[in-house]
Amino acid sequence: MKKIIPRLLIFFIGIPLVIFLIVFLPQKNHLAANIVIVICTALGAVEFAGVLKQKKMIIPVWEAAVLGALAPLAALLAVSFGFDYWSISGFLMAGAFWILVSRIFSAEKKFDDFAGRAAAGFSVMLYPGLFMAWIIRMTRWPHADLVILIFILTICINDSAAWAAGMLFGKGNRGIIPASPNKSIAGFIGGFIISLLAGAAAVSFFPEAFTSTRLPSLAAGMILTFLAGLAGTLGDLGESVLKRSAGIKDSGSLIPGRGGMLDTIDSIALAAPVYFGVYWFLFSR
Repeated sequence: MKKIIPRLLIFFIGIPLVIFLIVFLPQKNHLAANIVIVICTALGAVEFAGVLKQKKMIIPVWEAAVLGALAPLAALLAVSFGFDYWSISGFLMAGAFWILVSRIFSAEKKFDDFAGRAAAGFSVMLYPGLFMAWIIRMTRWPHADLVILIFILTICINDSAAWAAGMLFGKGNRGIIPASPNKSIAGFIGGFIISLLAGAAAVSFFPEAFTSTRLPSLAAGMILTFLAGLAGTLGDLGESVLKRSAGIKDSGSLIPGRGGMLDTIDSIALAAPVYFGVYWFLFSR
């Protein structure tokens, strides 16, 4: 019961806020939503740095935030202010340059920690930021509001349906994946079923954004959301492995009922490039 109430609050307050942000603030290719993505990514990178700290790979908080925000910030500048997409590569190169040269003049006794610090720097620069940047790239598409909303809703309802199905029908079929022993077969099935239904609903209610050029639209929509849901599930499990390796339960405590920001965006991050690529292949004209 302690987790149910926070989850319901997030579902009934958080999702409407996301919808409002995307639908009612579309200016400059959803600049407001893009800024939120950059901030959430920076917070996630800071929490990821906290996970790495448990394995003696230590990086300052400010550095983790800046490096983590580089990729989505570059994507924001590209879609909202006309920068070239090569700026993403440029920002990442600048981050890599900083990681490699910033400790050159450090005291010699600090060199023993440099390998771990560099590994942490490269890690937070790529995850979750490089993945989240693909959401920002979606904002340049026609009907971007619908495309992004279906993506976010697919991942959220996949997670919620998996949790609910696991609670109701998961007894006796848990522990199939060591990374997350509380996950159940019933939960996975429930999440994937709701993902398929989300794709069917997207095609049925928003044909202007989900008419396929390669397959029957209904099949294309279901493939799109199923693969996004699958990638989101893998993202959640992948972060679980990271946390177990570090010996922690949650990446943070920022989000009631879920843990930290990284716990909240782990599924979204891994699913973003999958959803982008599949949508581009099946629905782009």
